[in-house]
Amino acid sequence: MLKEHLEFFGLDLSEGWSVPEGYPEGIEQKILSGRLDEGARKGSRTRLLRFLPGAFSTVPFEHEYWEEVFLVRGDLIVVGQSFKPMTYACRPPHTPHGPFRSEEGCLLLEIHYFHDGD
Repeated sequence: MLKEHLEFFGLDLSEGWSVPEGYPEGIEQKILSGRLDEGARKGSRTRLLRFLPGAFSTVPFEHEYWEEVFLVRGDLIVVGQSFKPMTYACRPPHTPHGPFRSEEGCLLLEIHYFHDGD
């Protein structure tokens, strides 16, 4: 099973955050469900990713898995273009994206997964 069965439950957004490997300080994740095994190219995860105010990355990202991103709150600036809440992206594997920054901070909902045949 890729993810456990979870019914509605409250999220404590005051704890459980960590800087993902390869990300700069000020960008943090909180895993909600699932597990992604990049080495074995298996799995699926749902996470929150937050940028603290003024946080930024300096180089584009590229990865082996599909990624869906929904901007819940705040602002996200991608290569000079600013995005506000209620915006969405879906990226196939190996799609360069970023660098990113956020002036006021932001909260993203992300779903990552491998798909057979990719």
